[in-house]
Amino acid sequence: MKYLQNVATINVAPEKCTGCGICMKVCPRNVLEIKDKWAEVSDRDSCIECGACKMNCASDAIYVDSGVGCATAMINGILRFGDPDKGSCGCDSKSGSNGCC
Repeated sequence: MKYLQNVATINVAPEKCTGCGICMKVCPRNVLEIKDKWAEVSDRDSCIECGACKMNCASDAIYVDSGVGCATAMINGILRFGDPDKGSCGCDSKSGSNGCC
């Protein structure tokens, strides 16, 4: 299952990564892979921002904001109201920003 394109917050700092592969083992969506001895995001659009990779990374090489952003707001809108536009991420025109979705 894919989610919204290019909105997941997951990133890997290759200079910190030791290539241990724990992130791959704990990721429920197979978002990461080891490539050239370091972890790399291979399927960003499948990331559900659960934070398992970040919590289990001993070298603090993975960044992900668990449960934040427009993707979460839209998914919550679908789950709660059956309409992705009814979710709120705090970045719509009412909050004074230009919007992110």
